[in-house]
Amino acid sequence: MIKIGMFVDSFFPMVDGVTNVVDNYAKRLNDEEFEVVVFCPKNRDKKYVDNFTYRVERCKSVKIFFLDYDMPLPRFDRRYKKILKESNLDIVHIHSPFGVAKSGLRYAKKHKIPAIAFLHSQFKQDFYEGSKSKLITAIMLKSVMNTFNRCDEFYAVNQTIADVFLDYGAKHLPLVQRNSTDFMPITDREKAISLVNETYNLKTDETVFLFVGRICKLKNIFFLCDSLAKLEDKNFKMIFVGTGQSEDALKKYVEKLGLVNNVIFAGRIVNRDLLAALYCRAKLFLFPSMYDTNSLVQIEAASQSTPTLFLKGAATASTVTEDVNGFFADNSPEAYAKKIEEILNNDELYEAVSKGAFRDLYINWDDTVDIMKGIYKEMIKNK
Repeated sequence: MIKIGMFVDSFFPMVDGVTNVVDNYAKRLNDEEFEVVVFCPKNRDKKYVDNFTYRVERCKSVKIFFLDYDMPLPRFDRRYKKILKESNLDIVHIHSPFGVAKSGLRYAKKHKIPAIAFLHSQFKQDFYEGSKSKLITAIMLKSVMNTFNRCDEFYAVNQTIADVFLDYGAKHLPLVQRNSTDFMPITDREKAISLVNETYNLKTDETVFLFVGRICKLKNIFFLCDSLAKLEDKNFKMIFVGTGQSEDALKKYVEKLGLVNNVIFAGRIVNRDLLAALYCRAKLFLFPSMYDTNSLVQIEAASQSTPTLFLKGAATASTVTEDVNGFFADNSPEAYAKKIEEILNNDELYEAVSKGAFRDLYINWDDTVDIMKGIYKEMIKNK
């Protein structure tokens, strides 16, 4: 039995891309050959109770009032340190570079077992957004890379992000391991579309646009609303799925733009069948983020043959080919709105790109995890 410790500095009930990646790896790896323990911080939601098919161990944390995330404090948690000490891990896999991940690396170095890192986020953008200081950003980025560079190997989610981390100061060019989805293509599309229409009181002839993710400024959600306001045809519904620190501000901005009748805030959706149906109902998945690296949501959209409209130069779209399996627009609300209208007026191109998105971008987690099993075994053997 190979015992894997996955270390992450944020986990359920906080939902983001990294959380979903860890969850999908953990529940598929936890079988007769592998045992998984996820190490993570406690969450501010006191009513939340873990319910997983794999083991989860949490350390103390403190609330950061101006962020959605909490600060883990593994060094000050005697119970957590005792559990980690007695965990008997064969390999450490970190998904973030902060307190919990560092505790995993210390364990790996002490016990001389391999440590692997997944590089999920463009930390430079995070740090500058939070500090507005180039100096503080540089100091924090150096600290992050010192953590990652202590690992035996690291993987980026695509080649663009591998190049980004090399520029950040990685000791070598990261390897690439793409993200995936647990969604299967919906077979009864009419039933799924009817479910969404009934749930959100949609007319059958209304065009539906979809965004799924954290509702935060970094995701370019205000840009998205500016673009929608410029559409000439207002017979559409824009559905935002998710929660986040910018949710109240976004609702006020929607009201300011006069889009209240066009926008639905669906909140966090835990029902995966409903979420898959939403992807199926949407004409386009609108994702103008310049922050994301290789977002799961664009793969989820592709699972239902729903194409995504990106911005040119977006790292998250580095595996996408324009007008083959996805769409691109210049980085302005006017250009983004114009591109939406062009797509809606070209049925032949839309159908071709929809098929291309499913054909080229849809990857199931089962296939990805099988690859990861081989990587773990090889690293343990070599160490």
